[in-house]
Amino acid sequence: MPANIPGVLAGSARHFMADEKQQEPSGFKVVDRRTFTSEGSRRKENPPELRKAEPPPRAKQAERPLVVEPGEAELSDEPSGFETLVSYLSTTTMFQLGLIAGPGGERIPPDMTNAQRTIDLLQVLQEKTSGNLTPNESRLLDDVLYELRMTFVELQKRQARKG
Repeated sequence: MPANIPGVLAGSARHFMADEKQQEPSGFKVVDRRTFTSEGSRRKENPPELRKAEPPPRAKQAERPLVVEPGEAELSDEPSGFETLVSYLSTTTMFQLGLIAGPGGERIPPDMTNAQRTIDLLQVLQEKTSGNLTPNESRLLDDVLYELRMTFVELQKRQARKG
């Protein structure tokens, strides 16, 4: 891109923005949340209306059965996020452990190697996000990892007794 075009575009953008301000207010508010001012000095504390509110604590969910029948899965309208990722990986592990029936309702034999890999992925996720999770997210990941590890060990013991 030629060197003179950014100046032309920047000037056009300023002119366009000036025109926008003359229109009716849209109810849309732009807030500068950067930690440094345009001069490079650190801003004071964010105004109270900009502070992030802690999400409300979720009610403890009822225990779900380990074996899920086809068609019982519930889809949520909530956007995908950390909890969805943990749920996806834990469900994948339960499927790999043979705890969730296949699409036609058939029993799937356990795939212990891939179940261990998925549990290891959850552990990597825990290590890489350490200190960056909310208390609820951290607790969720701890609980899921604990339950999956205990289930994995129990299934290994059962296979050893049979074999």
